[in-house]
Amino acid sequence: MNYHFTNAELIGAAVVLLFLVIVAVVGIVHKRRTRTRTLRNRFGSEYDRAVVEHGSSRKAEARLADRETRVDALQIRELGATERERFVAEWYTVQSRFVDHPKAAVTEADDLIAALLEARGYPKNSFEQRAADVSVTYPRVMENYRTAHAIAVRPGRADASTEELRTAMIQYRAIFDELVQAQGPQEKKSAA
Repeated sequence: MNYHFTNAELIGAAVVLLFLVIVAVVGIVHKRRTRTRTLRNRFGSEYDRAVVEHGSSRKAEARLADRETRVDALQIRELGATERERFVAEWYTVQSRFVDHPKAAVTEADDLIAALLEARGYPKNSFEQRAADVSVTYPRVMENYRTAHAIAVRPGRADASTEELRTAMIQYRAIFDELVQAQGPQEKKSAA
């Protein structure tokens, strides 16, 4: 079989092929932009932090997607009423110590947040891994969590000022409030 195409047929085929390539490229670019926008809206400043840490938005997005997969596999749960009351009572105790022992209170707040996360089902890992896991469900408080934790673990020679300690306690309070409150079905869907 010998096919002979006319110039018009070859040009028509080339135009159709070019059109299909353009449509495919536009579709890929649109999908990528949509994914970027979705992840940026979902993770907020955590998205920007991941881009800086990993050097490109593509690598950062892959790591954020990995976080989501990892956390989906964890058995994160809500606190029971008794547990919630116990943690709230512990928080008030830690908060009341701030006036007389601000550095110790901030350290205790850091420990209380770690215990609260563990009670909810987050694994007891390094701070960075725990923060990455928590960022999937609570991305808006991650910057506060990282800042407060850095103040809490600061070595003695580089003691934080009273104002920094006060700021850390306020940040821990915001994190604590997010973690201890029960999420309704609608909040769980929007967080996921």
